[in-house]
Amino acid sequence: MLETFPNPKRERNYHIAFDCPEFTCLCPKTGQPDFATILIDYVPDETCVELKSLKLYLWSYRDEGAFHEAVTNKICDDIVAAVAPRSITVTGKFWVRGGITTTVTATATK
Repeated sequence: MLETFPNPKRERNYHIAFDCPEFTCLCPKTGQPDFATILIDYVPDETCVELKSLKLYLWSYRDEGAFHEAVTNKICDDIVAAVAPRSITVTGKFWVRGGITTTVTATATK
């Protein structure tokens, strides 16, 4: 569950960026771990995401099977549901598997 706190500067557009280089989920086909860096950049509106809850939320994927496209979009959707940002971009940069890297970018705006 993502916790929030009031935006301390609601009248201003500013970016909050998180770089999460230790993201892990499981490949839904093989069950092997997939490693990624998740980049989150958003412009808050009324509330902001609390950092510890974000860390625990991202850790919750460690034992969950998910395609790269699905997990990146779900992270974006869950943050939008929690804080309704003015805009958000979530990028999943997944490490090499079978000689291929995958980068998925999901965006949302009000």
